[in-house]
Amino acid sequence: MLQRFLDPSVLAGISGLDLIAKTVVDGFIAGLHRSPDFGFSQEFAEYRAYTPGDDLRHIDWNVFARTERAFLKRYRGETNSQLTILLDASRSMKFGSHPTDKLEYAKFLAASLAYLANMQRDAAGLIVFDDEVRRYVRASSRQGQLARILHAIENAEAGARTNFAHPFLTLQEFLRRRGIVVAISDFWEQPAKIIQTVEPLRYRGNELILFHVLDPEEIHPKLRYPVLLEDLETGEAMEVSPDYASHEYRDKMDAHLEDLRTRARGAGIDYFLIDTSRPLDAALREYLAIRKGKM
Repeated sequence: MLQRFLDPSVLAGISGLDLIAKTVVDGFIAGLHRSPDFGFSQEFAEYRAYTPGDDLRHIDWNVFARTERAFLKRYRGETNSQLTILLDASRSMKFGSHPTDKLEYAKFLAASLAYLANMQRDAAGLIVFDDEVRRYVRASSRQGQLARILHAIENAEAGARTNFAHPFLTLQEFLRRRGIVVAISDFWEQPAKIIQTVEPLRYRGNELILFHVLDPEEIHPKLRYPVLLEDLETGEAMEVSPDYASHEYRDKMDAHLEDLRTRARGAGIDYFLIDTSRPLDAALREYLAIRKGKM
């Protein structure tokens, strides 16, 4: 099957977040090699016979090939799934070394996840935050919910500094059902503090996923001459030499990423790093393949 790999610059040229989300999800599904089991459903439970009107994507075609009878896979909790997306719209998310900055890429990702949840008839909600909660769309599966979420994502603008405590405290206050919580951020904070802030949601039986969105120049900068770098959130500046960027900075960045990855794993939290030059449908496909392997 032909796989479509969607360059972020291609997505940026599509008019409308709803079309972007549809394009990503369609491309993502097209590369799943006919697997009907492409979503966030957590645990396979049983088969049931196909009835007219059921979604054909959930038919187990391997069983059909053996028996010539159509059965659908069912998953425990599939009718009660709830997805809440936390979108970081702090000022640091506006950094980009190519046409698609981190915030724009994060919007594409958030919209695609909401679209995917809507396809599966799952309840979905959204929190947009920086140092405060800027927008809260309560999780729901009612008609028009996808449009409400996409509107909130579309209108998210880079604000102030990041404060993870506020959105997660808000979520703990209003979250009445267990579900999946996805945080999309550049996570420019001490890993120990990040995990300490988000971990209480795990105690309540929620599943947490951290999508770590970074520009490739943040991960492995390529400098040819000294430059003055400014922190977008604090305004602090420092001169960075090519030698520092190639050695000491890379060592510190690698240590930061490994620390966050290890702490997340230790807390039972999914962690997935995405750089903003990567095709989004391919990144989602890789993440869900890893996720499926853990089940």
